[in-house]
Formats: sequence, structure tokens, C-alpha cells
Amino acid sequence: MKILVAVKRVIDYNVQIRVKEDNSGIVTDNVKMSTNPPDDNAIEEAVKIKEAGKATEIVAITIGDDKAQETVRKALAVGADRGIHVKADGIIEPLAVSKILKAVVEKEKPDLVFMGKQAIDDDCNQTGQMLAALLNWPQATFASKIDVKDKSLEVTREVDEGLETIEVNIPAIVTCDLRLNEPRYASLPNIMKAKKKPLDQMSAKDLGVDTNPRIEQIKVEEPPKRKAGIKVANVAELVNKLKNEAKVI
Repeated sequence: MKILVAVKRVIDYNVQIRVKEDNSGIVTDNVKMSTNPPDDNAIEEAVKIKEAGKATEIVAITIGDDKAQETVRKALAVGADRGIHVKADGIIEPLAVSKILKAVVEKEKPDLVFMGKQAIDDDCNQTGQMLAALLNWPQATFASKIDVKDKSLEVTREVDEGLETIEVNIPAIVTCDLRLNEPRYASLPNIMKAKKKPLDQMSAKDLGVDTNPRIEQIKVEEPPKRKAGIKVANVAELVNKLKNEAKVI
């Protein structure tokens, strides 16, 4: 069984996001970047499945500029066998990403496609669902537990009401939740070995995909700062303020 894992390069989750002075976007120059956290869970789960003898090959793929290769190299250091870098500049919207992944899936013919449930930079939560629709494959989103069977997956999903367990046939798309596992760290020897692993490069144009944005970003600004809260002496004062000042009751 072959597993294709999509990984994305994003601003590190520990970094304080800053808006550009002209409000045209987010400051990314000289900012620490890393793999999208849920994508780390996707890579970890694929490696665990291979270690259990249920997968034969893991292919990591990323889409972006030249620096995005770092994300694939990290996946190779953690346990992926091969890497694919689809070069594309600028903002790549989820639909374009899905079309690129569809083209790669048709070429690589994996049995499973893993990815994070959503990216922490745009929070779109669309790519996995769109890819499943384009391929007409079953999908299991927000996976917090995956059990591989002969020709199917039993997936426990995180839903608003709690947990939901479903079974989907293979091939399938799975988007991974942060609770799925604890991603391992890449050791220095494995980082060095990853440099020798194959990494194929291609462009979105090679795959026949138009990456021009369909949504125009007009302005980016920080949310307004919340006013400081106040303390009340008793319930009567609280009710009075909710009724006469906040006017919510």
C-alpha cells in the first residue's frame, strides 16, 4: 500500500503574527517557518502504518516556492521514502491545491492520501474535501484514530457532539486531527539521510493546473482590541449591567 502525504509550509505556530504596515498582508520576511502542525500528525500516522507492516511506501508532497522543500525534507527525515515538490509562487488557494494533488494522485496512484485537517495560516479546512470530490473517493475528516483493515479504514472522527466512528473503503482521503498521535522529532542522523532521498520537482504548469487566485485579498488588519473587563460586587449589579449597559437581557 502506498500513502501520499500532503504537507504545507506555514509560519511557525509560536511566532507572533504581524500585519504589514500597508495592510496588504502578513509579514513573512525573516520569520520562522515550519510544517503545518496537523500535517506533522499526518506524516507520523503514515510512518506508524508503515512500521506496522501495512504500507510499503510513503510519498510526501508539498506545493510552494523553493523554500517549501524544507517541509518535504523534514517529512523525509521523519520517515517518508520519497518527496515531491510542486513549484508554485504566490498564494495557492485550496481549489488549486486540490487540482494539483489530483494530478499527482493520478500519476502516483496511492491507496491513501493523508493531510492535516486544516492549515493554521488560512484555516480554510477545504483541501481534503475538495480533493475527495474531484477524485470521487471516500473521505474521513478530523481523524483522531485510524485502524487499517484489508480493504478499508475504520476512522474515529472528532465532531461537535463528541466522537464518530466510520468505515471507508480504500482508496480514500483522510484529514488528520491533532489528537491522532504525537509526532516524533527528526534525529540529526535521519536529517542527514533525508538529503540523499529522492525529491522530484515539477511545476503546477507541468500538471496543467491554473493557480491564479479566484479571490482578491483587499485588506488585512488585526482584530480590534477588547476592552478590559470589570468586576461586580454581586449578582444584582451583574444583572443590572447586562440589562441596562450591555442590553443583552
